[in-house]
Amino acid sequence: MSETRATYFSVDIECSGPVPGLYDMVSIGIVAVPPDDQGRLRCTETLYLEIKPEGPRVDPGAMKIHGLTLEHLQQHGVSRRDAMLQVTDWVKARTKKGTKPVFVGHNAPFDWSFVAWCFAAEELPNVFGYKALDTKALATGKLGLHWFDSSKEVLHERLQMPPEDLTLKHRADYDAQYQAELLIRLLES
Repeated sequence: MSETRATYFSVDIECSGPVPGLYDMVSIGIVAVPPDDQGRLRCTETLYLEIKPEGPRVDPGAMKIHGLTLEHLQQHGVSRRDAMLQVTDWVKARTKKGTKPVFVGHNAPFDWSFVAWCFAAEELPNVFGYKALDTKALATGKLGLHWFDSSKEVLHERLQMPPEDLTLKHRADYDAQYQAELLIRLLES
């Protein structure tokens, strides 16, 4: 597939609970997937940020998934505002001239809602706009799968990808990289 209108950005977030506003986005990983001169997509640079929590609630189960502690995040994380400013600058600098940035996620509604909420909470424009491309939905159409069969575990087999490295899974930059590879294979299938 030749793509010349979009620079895709594979985004994964980790959080302290199930919904933005009550819980925080505690890390974000983004992989730039611009088209080359022939319109072929390739993974390029990665951004990874850890963010200081500000929300009123913390779900211990959610924190256990990614393994980041509140203490670590308070010491090493950036403020939510600084994170959103860094994301904006980073995305703008990596959006190929003549294209528009497209947010891509695996279960994009979840990840996009946290990112969009953080931009709104800081009264900043969302560099991705109000829309996102969901690789789960894309897979159901491209591969003729049922929604319940659109997990990364199923897709790695269908797309002949290596399985996820379980020692790195749920680290936002690793997950964003894996999802970027998945996006490219889906668009090439």
